[in-house]
Amino acid sequence: MCNLHKNAMLFILTLFISTISFSQTTNDSIFVEEANALLKAKMTEFSKFDEKLKKYEVDSLKLQYIINLYKENNYLHGESYVMNAMGVYCRNTSQYDKAVLYHKKALEKAKEASDKELHVNALNMLGVVYRRTEDIRTALDYHQEALALAETIEQRTVSVKKSIAISLNSMGNIYLALDQYDLAVQRFKKSMEIEKSVDNKLGLAINYHNIGYAKEATNDLEGALADYKESLRYNNEINSDLGRVICNYTIGRIYIKQKKYQKAVALLTTTLEMGKGLRDKFHLSGVYLNLGLVHVELNNYKLADKYLKEGLIISKQFNLRSAIAEAYEYLSKLAKKQKQFEKALEYQKQSYELNKEIRNDKNFKYVNDLIAQYDNEKYNLQIESLEKENENVKLTLKRNKSIWITSSIVLAFLAIMIYILYRQRLLNNEKKILTLEQDMLRSQMNPHFVFNSLNSIKQYIIANEQKNAVHYLNKFAKLIRKILDASRVKVVSLGDELETMDLYMSIENIRFSNGINFEIMVDNNINLDQIKIPSLVLQPFLENALWHGLSSKKGDKNIKLSVESTKKDFITISITDNGIGREAAQKIANDKFVKRKSIGIALTKSRLSNFVKDFKNNFSVYFVDLKDENENPSGTEVVLSIPLR
Repeated sequence: MCNLHKNAMLFILTLFISTISFSQTTNDSIFVEEANALLKAKMTEFSKFDEKLKKYEVDSLKLQYIINLYKENNYLHGESYVMNAMGVYCRNTSQYDKAVLYHKKALEKAKEASDKELHVNALNMLGVVYRRTEDIRTALDYHQEALALAETIEQRTVSVKKSIAISLNSMGNIYLALDQYDLAVQRFKKSMEIEKSVDNKLGLAINYHNIGYAKEATNDLEGALADYKESLRYNNEINSDLGRVICNYTIGRIYIKQKKYQKAVALLTTTLEMGKGLRDKFHLSGVYLNLGLVHVELNNYKLADKYLKEGLIISKQFNLRSAIAEAYEYLSKLAKKQKQFEKALEYQKQSYELNKEIRNDKNFKYVNDLIAQYDNEKYNLQIESLEKENENVKLTLKRNKSIWITSSIVLAFLAIMIYILYRQRLLNNEKKILTLEQDMLRSQMNPHFVFNSLNSIKQYIIANEQKNAVHYLNKFAKLIRKILDASRVKVVSLGDELETMDLYMSIENIRFSNGINFEIMVDNNINLDQIKIPSLVLQPFLENALWHGLSSKKGDKNIKLSVESTKKDFITISITDNGIGREAAQKIANDKFVKRKSIGIALTKSRLSNFVKDFKNNFSVYFVDLKDENENPSGTEVVLSIPLR
C-alpha cells in the first residue's frame, strides 16, 4: 500500500512537471512566432509592436533575444522599439546607467529608420531616466525636443498622443522639482486631457498623483489626499502593485502631516511588505523613510532609527539624492528629539549640502537653529559647571549673573533669528526678481524668433536685395543689442521701450511681407524720457496681436500702439489690432499643447507686480473684444495702466 502511494505521488509529480514544461515550451514557441512575424512583415507601426511585444517587457532574456534577432536582420524599427523596452526594464530595476545606454541606442535606430514615433518615444524615455536621477536640465531638454517633434506629426496615432502626454507630464514633474506648482499643474491637466481621450488609466493614475503632490506642497492636504486616493483607484483597476505602493506611501505621508500616526503606521507597514517584492527600488526608500518619520513622531526611537537607516542604505545604493537628503533630514529630527544636538547638526548639514547640489536654494534657517541650540547647550553645561565650583558665592550675585547671562543669550538668539528671517526674505525676493528677468530674456531671445528673423534676412540676400538685407540686418543687430542691454537693467524709459518695440515690429513684419501697418501714437503732453517702466514689458502683447490676432487674417493688418495720460498719476498704453478676435484665435489654439501666450502674459503680470510693489497704486491689464456694426469680431484691444509714483 505504501509503495502504491509513493508510485501514485511520483506519477502526479511527473505529470505536473511535464505540464509546466509543455506550457513553457508552448509559450516560448508563441513568443518566437510573434517576434518573427513582425520581422517577416517588416512592420513599422508602433501600435503593432506594442500589441505583440509589450507583454514581454518584464522578461529581459526574451527582450535580448529579440534585439539580437532584429539586429542580425537589420530591422531598424523593431530594434528601436525593443531597445526602448529594455531601457524601461533597466529603469524599473534601478539600473539607470544601462537604461540610458539602451534608450540612446533606440534613439540612433529610430533616426536611421526615419521613424518619428519611435524617435519621440526614445527622447521621452531618456527624459524620464534623467528626471529619475535628478538631472533636471538634461531631462527638460529631451522632453521639450520630444514634444516639439511630436507636434510636427499630422496624423497622430494613439501612441503619438500618449507620447505628447508623457512629455507634458514629465515637464510638469520638472516644474514640481523647481517649486513652480501652478505651471506644473497646467502641464498635468493638459496631459490628463489626452490620457482621457485615449482611455489610458495608467496615465490618469500618474497625473492624479502628481497633481496631489503639487497640492501637498502648497499645504492643501485634503485636496492632495483626494487626488492620491483617485490615483490609487485607477492603479487598483489596472492591478499595478507599483502604483499601489506609490499611492499608499504618499497617503501615509499625508496621515503623518495630519497627525494620524496610527493610521499611517498601519498603512505604511502593509505597503512595506508589498514594496519589498518589487524590482523597482526607487519608491521603496520612500516607504522606509516615512515609516521612520512616523515612529519619530511616536517617540519610538529604535524603530525610527532602524527604518530611517534602511531607507538611507537603499537611497545610497541607487544614488537617489533627494531621498538621501530626506533621510538625513529625518535622522536630524530624530537626533534633535533625543537631544543629541551635535549629531542632529551633522545630519542636517549633510542634508543641506546635498539639497544645495540638487537645487541650490535650501533654507538656512533650520541649520542655524541647530547651531544656536548646540552652542546654547554647551554654554549651559559650562554655566552648570561654574555654578558647582562656586557654591559659596552669594546667592544674590549668582542669581543676578544668571539672569543677565540668560537675558543676553535670549536677546542674542532673537537678534540672530530676526536677522536670518530678514536675510531669507531678501534672498527670496532677489531670487524671484532674477528668475523673472531670466524668463523675460529667454522669452525675448526665443530661438525660433532669432532663427526666423535671420532666415527672412537671408531671403533678401538670396534675392540679391542688398539694401533691404543690410537695412534689416542693422535693425536686427540693434534689436538684439537693446534686448541684451535691457536684460541688465530693471527699468527703462518709455521712449527707449517704444523704440525697441518699433525695431521688434520691423523685424517681425518681414515675415508678413511687410504687410503689417504698425503705428505709435503718443500724447503731446507726455515726456517719454521721464516715465520708467520694466524693460521689454510690451513685447508679449505685440507678439499676441501678431501671432494670435493677425497671422490668420486676410486683408489689411493693422496694429496701433497709443500712449495717453487718462488720469492723474497713471500712464495708459493701449495696443489695438484688427485681427480675428480672441474667440477665433482660441479655437485655433485649442489643438496646440504649448501655449506661449499664457506664459508670456503671466510673466509680464508678475514683473509688473514686482515693479509696482512699492507704488501708491497698482497696475491693471484688461482686454476688450472689438466688434463691427454687425457685431462680428473686428479685433482686440489690450489696455495697460501703469502708475507713475
